Parts: sequence; C-alpha cells; structure tokens
Amino acid sequence: MSATSGQKTGDSRPGDDYGENLAAASILVIDDEPGMRNFLTKVLTPRCKRVEQARSAREASGILDQAHFDLVILDNVMPETSGLDWLVEQRRVGLFADAILITAYADLDTAIRALRAGVADFVLKPFRVNQILNAAARALDRKYLRRENYLLRHELSENCVAMNARLLGNSPALQSVRDMLARVAPLPSSVLFTGASGTGKEVAARTLHGLSDRADKPFVAVNCAAISPDQIAAELFGVIEDGTRRKDGLFLHADGGTLFLDEVAQLPQQVQATLLRVLEDHRVRPAGAERDIPLDLRFLFATNADLHGAVAAGRFRADLFHRLDVFRIEMPPLRERSEDIVELAAFFMSEFSRSLGLPKLDLNQEVLLKLSRHDWPGNVRELRNLIERSVILGAFPAEFSGAGAITGAEAIETLELVEQRHILNVLDACDGNRAEAARRLGVSRKTVDRKCAAWGI
Repeated sequence: MSATSGQKTGDSRPGDDYGENLAAASILVIDDEPGMRNFLTKVLTPRCKRVEQARSAREASGILDQAHFDLVILDNVMPETSGLDWLVEQRRVGLFADAILITAYADLDTAIRALRAGVADFVLKPFRVNQILNAAARALDRKYLRRENYLLRHELSENCVAMNARLLGNSPALQSVRDMLARVAPLPSSVLFTGASGTGKEVAARTLHGLSDRADKPFVAVNCAAISPDQIAAELFGVIEDGTRRKDGLFLHADGGTLFLDEVAQLPQQVQATLLRVLEDHRVRPAGAERDIPLDLRFLFATNADLHGAVAAGRFRADLFHRLDVFRIEMPPLRERSEDIVELAAFFMSEFSRSLGLPKLDLNQEVLLKLSRHDWPGNVRELRNLIERSVILGAFPAEFSGAGAITGAEAIETLELVEQRHILNVLDACDGNRAEAARRLGVSRKTVDRKCAAWGI
C-alpha cells in the first residue's frame, strides 16, 4: 500500500510550520524502494536545511563516513540487512544522529530492539505526510531539549556566577576591552582572554558571544581545572561505551554556538593534542568512534597562567599556543580601573539584597571611599564576595565600615565625592607622591595640597 494512502489534500503544503529545529535539520533517508525514498525526499526538502537519500545500508554507511546528519529515517526491511541491525552497527562506530524507523510490522520484539538501539520514533506504514513530518519534528525537538537540559545541568554544576553578569564600569581600561570585543565579535576568530583571577574573563567572553551572530545559540563554559584529567577527554569530546552507549560531550552540545575553555593551561598533554586537531580540522572524534563529526563552533579561551612560560617549560604545546593566541584581550585588574569600584559595589549590593532577601547596607561616602582605595588583589571576584558576605552579616568589616552622612545615589554621583575618590586613588597609585599625582591629574601641586587639607589628609 502506498505511503500516502489516505493522505488529505493540503497535507504536504510547503508552508506548514513544523518548528525551527526541523527547518535547520540535515536528514538522511534510507530505503531500498525508490518510490518511498523519493516521496520522503520530496516531502522533507522544502522544510529542512539538507536532505540526502541512500538506496541501501551500505550506501548509507558510505555517506555517513563523509557527512553528519541530525536525523536518519530508515526502513527496517532492506535486502542486505535490517534497519535495526544496521543502526546497532552504526551506533558502535559512531552514529550520533537520532533515528526514526519506518516499518509495517510493529511486533513486541521489534519494539524492544528499537528501544535498545536508541530509535526516537516509529512510523507505521501506511502513513500520511503530516505523520512523518510530526515524527521528525518531535524527534528533533526532543534532541534539542535534551541538549538544553544537559547544558543547564552543566551550568549549575559549574556554579557559574557569570551567567547574568555584565561588564560594568566606564573606566578607560574597561572601555578599551569593550572596543576590542566589539571589533572581534562579528568575526569567527578565536580569542584568548588573559589576566589575573577574578578580573572577569568569563564575563567578557559571554559579552562577546552576545555581540556575535551566534548570540541565540549555546554558550558553553568549561573550567578545565575543575574536571579530573582522566575524565576531561570524555567530557569535552564525547565517548562511545560498550559499543552502544554514547555520551555526546560538550563540544557536540555546543555545536552552532560558542565554546569557552577557561583555565586552558591546565589541559593534560593528550587532550592538548586532540584539541589542536579539532581546531585545525573543525571536526571531533569521540573516544571509541570510527568517524569524525564536523563542528560549527567558535572557540574562546582564558587563562591566568603564563602560557609563554608553560610552553618554555614543556607543559603546554607551542603549536597549540599559537592556535589559541589569534586575538588576545588582557583583562585589567580592578586596581587599574578603580573608577568602576563604586558602580560595581552598588550593583552587587542590589543583586545580593534581592537574591538573598536581606536588606541593603548603606553605601555612604566613607564606605565608598574605603572600597575605592582598597587594592583588591582578588579583583572583581573579591569585591563581589565582600559585598555578599557583608549583606549576610548585616555589616561591613571594620576596615570598610564608616558613618558618613551621605548615602545612596548622592554618595555615588556627587561630583565632589567622585573627585575626592579619583584624586586619592591617583595619590595611592603614586605612593603618596603629591607632585607625581598632580602631574598625572594635570593640575598644580597646590591644588592637590589644598584638596588633601580640606579632606584632613
């Protein structure tokens, strides 16, 4: 009986909406019957990104050796082998696509074997156009829902505080970072973020992703130092276990989006070699697989280590370093952007008061002055942790507390207080040398003396 038996007029309209996942999908149709192959190709082609067909299991295997598909639709009854036997074998060598089985016989044994082989859905012959389209759309929707759930669990396991963070501040040092992000965001080039711990490398990477044409695709952050050396290859590149069970890995889950590898200097040597091949070929081969899978990824990297020193010491591959170091952005320490401390403190105060359900502490002019003059060796992360701890305890530590009368927006924005914080920060940077501070400020020494006298310094 024809697959289109009982089809209603209008079932195959190209304008039917079966979702964006189907529209972006690549699908391989496998069937020995020319009529069924051509029918499925005709139905799917207007609604999908790419559709190819194979006349046999052998031809399908050859196609899969050269290209990757999101979904395969295959007949179970074929001359050389059954669709299920072929699928089990392909899972073993590295088939990461979902599968829909077309069959005229839905007995219990076939159903059990199909579940074990990882079939996403059955479509019984005869079927209508909308049945196969709905099955394909459902399978793809579930595929991407699994990816979203996996990435959400990954974000939670990373205990990521940068997910909703922003690059706050208007200091020249930070504006320079913003300018470089805007310049490189539209390009496919890799970016290496360097700088001390806590300077906001991941926040900058997320900002770059948000400015790029991949903004609506996944951003996957991986702390290479947080994964054990014996597990990191499987976590990144995926693995096929026991010939059938598969783990896609973070590279495949991030496909189409941006992958951010933090603490990249901590990668084991063998993983460095594999990463180099991925960067050169834009393909990944999961452990245990016999096929490479093409990747559409933008790579961002970060480190607080001296990569030149690591290369010289033999801990980091020189060829990999040169692949990473295409475009470098150095994140400034907080002491070099002291103008931003007040804005950051106010933002963190509001954030933690809301998330913890606790009252805000007064950011008066004395507290803000002490915060702005602190050296912050732990950078933005140290400031953030201090504000969170203070909100929980209901008071600032003694070295930051103060009883100033001016609070809130007035303490943050009043020109005289802004000027005081700026001059004293410059004076601190000059180790108290007023003549040098005056030179950097572009004012006379007498002006600095007069201001300091008025402030009782």
